[in-house]
Amino acid sequence: MEFFSLKFENDKLVFLDQTKLPDEENYISTDDYNRIAEAIERLEIRGAPLIGIAALYALSLAVKDSISNFDNAFERLKKTRPTAVNLFNALNQAKEFFYSSKENQNYLSLLNFAKNFHQKDIDYCNRIAKNGFDFISKKFNRKVRVLTHCNTGSLATGGIGTAFGVILELSKNDLVEIVYACEARPLLQGLRLTSFELKKNNINYKVITDSTAAFLMQKGLVDFVIVGADRIASNGDTANKIGTYSLALSAKHHSIPFLVAAPSTSIDKNISSGKEIIIEERNPDELLSFGNRRIINSQIDALNFAFDLTPNELITAIVTEEKVLLPPFDFSR
Repeated sequence: MEFFSLKFENDKLVFLDQTKLPDEENYISTDDYNRIAEAIERLEIRGAPLIGIAALYALSLAVKDSISNFDNAFERLKKTRPTAVNLFNALNQAKEFFYSSKENQNYLSLLNFAKNFHQKDIDYCNRIAKNGFDFISKKFNRKVRVLTHCNTGSLATGGIGTAFGVILELSKNDLVEIVYACEARPLLQGLRLTSFELKKNNINYKVITDSTAAFLMQKGLVDFVIVGADRIASNGDTANKIGTYSLALSAKHHSIPFLVAAPSTSIDKNISSGKEIIIEERNPDELLSFGNRRIINSQIDALNFAFDLTPNELITAIVTEEKVLLPPFDFSR
């Protein structure tokens, strides 16, 4: 039942191809930074914290043969995904480290930097889980019915996950009645990945269509919603998988707590609001296929935003590794 999202061994990055899940657990091993960049673009490696970690391992591999490869690799990796701030934070920190000293401009130094960054995310996930558990268990003091969106577990992070980590901690303490996992169209990260992780951890769950969520809330079957974040503006506005905003609106209407769980590395203090976040628009063909099978053969027009923006006023709390933050949110300091 064991699996891992990625690990570095024998001078290669080994990662689980998430596009094949849940039917096939296929691990890919490479020492080519371009191959890792492609994996991020193809969503073989995905999740805001995890792509930052993968990018750092890719950078270290790029300079293994020659340190002159650093800048080209940096620019290549920077272009892989536009929305998740963790990617840019990781790359910029690595660049500052690399150019701060001649002693840092080598493979082993950059690899150790990547490994330390990876370990830090593992620690952050554990602390997020604890903070979220403390907040939720005090609020409900009973088994809870949770609704979550997309995928936020170890397939998306270096550790046990963000929102999923909180769910896992609740489950370990026998406080989860059921988890409702939205399918997360069009790439079905909830159907394929969150169900995979819930099953691996023996947590009671049901996958639902994205459009079922509001009906479950109306029927009184949801105690709270918890999601991750790809980028949080300094005012608390949050960019996350498309469909998150709809969940937040529904939760607000039904007076259900809406929680965001994310490491502090997902907070972008350089932007004042979500209006400044670039929202990735992906290939419309993703809407027209299921895996490798085409759903419709006719040529049709489609619009495929990968993320949306949830205004801060719809968020009950933001759970980080430091603490649980309540409105009004201000991360500018």
